[in-house]
Amino acid sequence: MVLFKDFRNQHYREFIEDVGDMKGVQEVLALSVIPHFTTLQKFISRIKTLYLRFTFRKTVNMFYSNDEKIPITAIDSSGFTSGYCSHYFSERTGKIRKHFLKTSISVDTDQQVITGFVASKSRVHDTRHAEKLLRQCHKTRKSDCYVMDRGYDSEAIHRLIRENLHANSVIPIRSWKNEVIGGTYRQEMACQFNDSIYPRRQLVENKFSVLKRKFNGDLKARTYLIQMKEIANKMIVCNLHRFLQFLIVGVFYRAVKIKIQNRYLFFFDPLSLYRGDSFAYTCQDT
Repeated sequence: MVLFKDFRNQHYREFIEDVGDMKGVQEVLALSVIPHFTTLQKFISRIKTLYLRFTFRKTVNMFYSNDEKIPITAIDSSGFTSGYCSHYFSERTGKIRKHFLKTSISVDTDQQVITGFVASKSRVHDTRHAEKLLRQCHKTRKSDCYVMDRGYDSEAIHRLIRENLHANSVIPIRSWKNEVIGGTYRQEMACQFNDSIYPRRQLVENKFSVLKRKFNGDLKARTYLIQMKEIANKMIVCNLHRFLQFLIVGVFYRAVKIKIQNRYLFFFDPLSLYRGDSFAYTCQDT
């Protein structure tokens, strides 16, 4: 129910009121009694972040087979707003009291799936998120290439990707006039930069746009721990939303045309998405 609330982008009270009018949802969830909105709040405050991380990895694995690798992974960072002050009060006092939780994500540029995320309370440099995020997303699903903007330009990051993760890295260098470019991999970027792969980096920015437009860029929680769980829920819901999009597209574009008794029937088996079949269908006598 918590993920459904985040999918609908509602507050706890508003969501519980709507669920009371959704007879179909009550039947699917087997709800004999509508819970109080504080029940969901207490659940979020008590559940361990480890379980949310485990659920997130499960949503990632829905899109891939066991040993499938991602061709290109893009990494970037943005911020989720955390603030409850009145905008009118802020304008009158001239003080914009807004706090941001910096969040970095890794995205499969082919399927637009979030494969990893890291968040911090303070505004830290991109490279401080990069090492943890690279190890996390590579452990969840390996990738052949990582693409980042020049904010991640660092010889240490190149070395981590090339030597430890055994993948390729495409990061433009930050250079000024008359500056000597240090580092073997940074010199390689200066001489042999891959202009065909780098434009795919903008897809991670598109994913941030989807996250904030569809599921809101403001955090409703007030404490840092609950805010981190709320960000994890957004990532889970975003991947589930992407999976539903694949399911809907599959119904229209992967349907099978079958001729039975001079009648053409179209049937689609959604489980074929899990198995990776080119198509699947079931014939039943009517």
